Amino acid sequence: MYEAGSTPEEYGILIIEDDFRIAEIHRAFIEQSQGFRVVGMARSGAEARELMAQHAVEVHLVLLDAYLPDVEGLELLWALRRDHVHVDIVMITAAREVDTISEALRGGIFDYLIKPVEAARMAQMLARFRREREALAARHELNQEELDRVLARLRPEGTSGSAARSLPKGIDRLTLRAVVAALDSAGKPLAAMDVARAMGASRSTARRYLEFLVSVQVVGADLGYGDVGRPERRYRLVGDAAAWCEEG
Repeated sequence: MYEAGSTPEEYGILIIEDDFRIAEIHRAFIEQSQGFRVVGMARSGAEARELMAQHAVEVHLVLLDAYLPDVEGLELLWALRRDHVHVDIVMITAAREVDTISEALRGGIFDYLIKPVEAARMAQMLARFRREREALAARHELNQEELDRVLARLRPEGTSGSAARSLPKGIDRLTLRAVVAALDSAGKPLAAMDVARAMGASRSTARRYLEFLVSVQVVGADLGYGDVGRPERRYRLVGDAAAWCEEG
């Protein structure tokens, strides 16, 4: 199934999943994620190859299941890697076997998500993908420090993660946890005043913490309209806040 072409500001995604219910869940989530668009959905390896042959230019990211009716997901992974070197591939599968995971990693996957996938984990993956693509597109060269930041997704427990747990002056961990909890429990984007009410703090305090989380790419901010019709920023979780909320 083919969707209308994506705009230049959007990253196109191809979903390869034989369970139409799961594919529709992924599709609905992606279409609610800013900067992404579903280019097409394939229920077999043959459909996936056909879509890639026709619309490869529009596809930037492939979500690939390991179990397909006509081909092993890993076999298709290597074929996509050979024929479409410009795309990134994320395995989304129930396969937990170490052999499968190891081969997928050797195939250069961007990420590996085990079903059932939590919305926060999917959002984290998409945010990292967008961040990495934008970082690489903006520069002709990178120094080691810049490259380490881009590749931080490969070292979630590494030195970059340890440094990230150091909070700036004026930001305390207890209040930060309350802000993250308010966003997490809401299940929808919130304005600063909504967060303030949920955590029992002032709007200025909530906004300061929210903007800090935006700066470290744990929270995303979109422009919306309040009750009186004036534009206001609405905040949503897009990344993993654990490193910031835990004690160092």
